[in-house]
Amino acid sequence: MDAHSPDAPGALPPTTASDPALGLMNTPIHALLRRDPVTLPPQASIREAAQRMREQRVSSVIIVEQGLLFGLVTDRDLRNRVLAAGLDPERPIADIATLAPFSVDMHSPALEAMLLMTRHNIHHVPVLDGQRIAGMVTANDLNEPNNTSAIYLAGNIHRQTSVEGLRQASGPVRRLLQSLVDADASALATGHIVTTITDALTIRLLQLGEARLGPAPVAYAWVAAGSQARCEQTAKTDQDNCMVLDDAYDEARHGDYFRQLAAFVCDGLNACGYVYCPGDMMASNPAWRLPLAQWAALFASWTNEPEPTALMLTCVFFDMRCVHGQATLLQRLRTQVLARSRGNTLLLAHLVANALGRRPPLGWFGRLQTARTGEHKGTIDLKLHGIAPIVDIARIHALAIGDAAIGSHERLQATGEGAVLSEQDTRDLRDALEFLATLRIRHQARLMAEGQAPDNHLDPRAHSNFERTQLRDALRVVRDVQDLLEQRFGGGRL
Repeated sequence: MDAHSPDAPGALPPTTASDPALGLMNTPIHALLRRDPVTLPPQASIREAAQRMREQRVSSVIIVEQGLLFGLVTDRDLRNRVLAAGLDPERPIADIATLAPFSVDMHSPALEAMLLMTRHNIHHVPVLDGQRIAGMVTANDLNEPNNTSAIYLAGNIHRQTSVEGLRQASGPVRRLLQSLVDADASALATGHIVTTITDALTIRLLQLGEARLGPAPVAYAWVAAGSQARCEQTAKTDQDNCMVLDDAYDEARHGDYFRQLAAFVCDGLNACGYVYCPGDMMASNPAWRLPLAQWAALFASWTNEPEPTALMLTCVFFDMRCVHGQATLLQRLRTQVLARSRGNTLLLAHLVANALGRRPPLGWFGRLQTARTGEHKGTIDLKLHGIAPIVDIARIHALAIGDAAIGSHERLQATGEGAVLSEQDTRDLRDALEFLATLRIRHQARLMAEGQAPDNHLDPRAHSNFERTQLRDALRVVRDVQDLLEQRFGGGRL
């Protein structure tokens, strides 16, 4: 069955002409369409659908109502919903169809279809030209030489029936990262692909948890935070998640169920290599497993008292994405959060001051400054002092204009009234982010190839003068934009 989820991730932002992305990211989906769509009306019989699929030698039929996409029937639907269930083949195909299935625009990059398939374990995605049905793209269409096996890795994850099975199935994730590096994938593409595997593991753990505990007593949204929410994960990452529960939640009646479910998922993710959050920002912590109304009240209190801890928690709230469950719960919360934040110059000033605490490691005359002591002496923490400041700036930029984007590239792409950055600044920051993130990913891939654990600590001496010059230039861009924000907001000193 090709399932439909209410929380489809946003489209990938466009890439620059110089972006060394996967071929799938630079290939428009319409280039993969090899035939006209095979369609039937919803009242056609199941038998007629099977006959049409046999005649046309296809594995799916698109259901069309008044010229619009209505649903989808695949060969798996015929096997699982008809033959296995003993259903009368003369019934209409609408009875077995996936209604309102995921779809992609024909001008979108092919990578977008691959991400949908990977995240949701589907193998057929209708392609639209506006509202017109242009065709169908399948997993086989995306199985090109420069494509990693992300779709098949996710499929294997969804076939597992135990945590131990998931642990073994997650093993190839590091090889996936290496293959993306070998294919010269951009950091933007790599982050999206790697994150879809985390999403697939999370979704499967929740499904296994519900199979063990029974259906959830009230609606909930399992929410990813941090890099997973922004689709910017790499090989080294920990957990950041929470649960938004329906306001019908009652601790006495429902508390034990959600405690067990959250613990099962967080423990399972840890077993699969996504270590526990050092700050305990996980759904297994009762403080991060609350009804919608309580979350809204907490955020209001944090914005009214912007002290350091509150600012940190506020930033977490801005980087959240529903992975599984009732997506409208998070959507309602984010709508309230963005409404309270847009144009809130006091909050923006404090966020700027907080962001300025992470400065790029540049000394006199723009020279690179490496750690002088400690375990990582002679290195630069690319995440803490390079990428994280750009993530902070992108978040502030989005909040200033009330943009709902979550990914850093998408946030920097957005412009609007009240924007804190110029178009030139945003272009420079996007290029700097891509360069720093690519450097980080290649550094991690090199460590893993040498049998070492991946980290974020780069030794500039291991790189050419050319790369060190690019590194300095990227960090200067970050420093210069930070200086502009400090001038505009006074560093938060109000």
